[in-house]
Amino acid sequence: MKQYWLMKSEPTNYSIDDLKKEKECLWDGVRNYQARNFMMKDMKIGDEVLFYHSNTTPPGIVGLAAVSKKAVPDDTQFDKKSKYYDKKATHLKPIWYCVHVKFKKKLKTPITLPQIKLHQELRQMMVAKKGSRLSVQPVTKHHYNIILDIIKIRR
Repeated sequence: MKQYWLMKSEPTNYSIDDLKKEKECLWDGVRNYQARNFMMKDMKIGDEVLFYHSNTTPPGIVGLAAVSKKAVPDDTQFDKKSKYYDKKATHLKPIWYCVHVKFKKKLKTPITLPQIKLHQELRQMMVAKKGSRLSVQPVTKHHYNIILDIIKIRR
């Protein structure tokens, strides 16, 4: 059964334009156990993704993507030169996993966090809740479809 996700990235680190140019990327560098578990245990090929720019003004949904390959060990955990290096991780017992994500669409106009919070039906999205900083989070099919409807209206 298809699932829906919101994946955050700082645009100065990796943007929707980067994904558009590369067409597909490994969503590496995530160092939160709950986000890792979503990628490792729950995300499946074909799941839909809302690409979200965080740590920008204003933050918001800037594109659409999809999970293109299942979770694999995140190689940055083994690279001593990487800021994501984890000395506890080994090739036999990796700690961190990541999925491949492929580009689908860049939005002409982002759907900003303030707009999400003002939308009656989207207020319950995890991203709209106070203190929600999780970089990979589930989205209900209902909320995903509302976002798609907003995108269609803006064309």
